[in-house]
Amino acid sequence: MIKQMTLTATDYQKYFDQAIDYDQYRQNFEVEIGLGDQSPFAQYLPQNWSRQSRLDRKFKLNEDLLVASSKIEKPLHWLVITEHWCGDASQINPIINKVALESKEKISLKFIYRDEHKELMDAHLTDGRSRSIPILIQLDEDFNLLTTFGPRPDEAQHLVKSFLAKGESYNIPLHTWYAKDKQQSTQADLLQLLSF
Repeated sequence: MIKQMTLTATDYQKYFDQAIDYDQYRQNFEVEIGLGDQSPFAQYLPQNWSRQSRLDRKFKLNEDLLVASSKIEKPLHWLVITEHWCGDASQINPIINKVALESKEKISLKFIYRDEHKELMDAHLTDGRSRSIPILIQLDEDFNLLTTFGPRPDEAQHLVKSFLAKGESYNIPLHTWYAKDKQQSTQADLLQLLSF
């Protein structure tokens, strides 16, 4: 069992200041892919890059989320705990980025690597025990914690849990679910986050 941590606004601001923007995250991703077999996660990276790049290029937010993004009144900080090797991150991070872009600069978005920041991760465990990612941490303008989203939409999380309970691999069924869902559940959850 991992011990759940508690962080202050000062802690969150420190992590936010260390974090990187989406463009840098993508550049780092390309660099890691370029390492080939020198990366311990080489087997996951090309497919994740392909998923993420397709969504970056082609995906459009639905009208409800576009409107909500453009009507945010108070500034927000979004800090996303992630890693390049994470399949869920490749499906979700591009959508998070598009919401921030549509927010008329009301959302300041940064990404931070899970494996380099265990204390931050351990403050946001899934079910109090799992270091699952991505986790989007929503902070107010003073870096006070408001709410979180992740590691995946609720329906996908139930699917993963059902496979884990049977001791079966969930990777293929999960990404099949993402393909059928077409990021609608992620958008619904992000819309709910903006309504907090």
